[in-house]
Amino acid sequence: MNSHIVVVEDDVDQLANYSYALTKKGFKVSGYESVDEIQDALSGKPSLVLLDIHLGRDPDAGFGICQWLLDRYPGLPVIFLTSRTDEIDQIFGLRLGAWDYLTKPISTALLVEKVAAVLKRASRATSGLETVLSEGGLIVDPERAQVSYQGQPVSLTVTELAILEALMRAQGAILTYDQLAERTRQTVVTNNTLSTHIKHIRRKLKLIDKSFDALINVYGTGYRWEIPPE
Repeated sequence: MNSHIVVVEDDVDQLANYSYALTKKGFKVSGYESVDEIQDALSGKPSLVLLDIHLGRDPDAGFGICQWLLDRYPGLPVIFLTSRTDEIDQIFGLRLGAWDYLTKPISTALLVEKVAAVLKRASRATSGLETVLSEGGLIVDPERAQVSYQGQPVSLTVTELAILEALMRAQGAILTYDQLAERTRQTVVTNNTLSTHIKHIRRKLKLIDKSFDALINVYGTGYRWEIPPE
């Protein structure tokens, strides 16, 4: 493997353990203990960054580093690795653009597998084969039939999942009722049936965030996905 992994961790023992496990699996690893170190030393885009949140005396330093990294390298895979388990921290980290949020303690074996999985996703995204969709805190994984919104799982039917995937992939383009009906893979689907499915999707997402309003009805035509502002 030629992937370059950057680890930002102020506990020197944990930094050494993570670095050793990743190096043993063939990754090139660079370790940093502080905000200043990574900002001064990092040159060029790494393949992935493992990032603690509490660094030194700053309990939120990792969030700032994540933003700095993503401003510099949009789309860079960042994984938070932290002892902070509060849901609000997880939601905030994912909203910043992190690809995953892992909590300590974690075995080095599992950590290496998580890193490999995210790198595989990143490779597929680069080659245009990404299957996991992510917009505005909504993550849709059609292959695994999994949906989460703002860090919370969302239970959708197969039909609802197919409609949501189609609209997100259209990236703001209008999908007609006929096009959406085709995506559901059902033989007979009426406009009213599609509207009912859309209402169910909206209701489930609004239970998590009342302000959700990305599924737009285009009167007499169909629907479109309004990409949430960053």
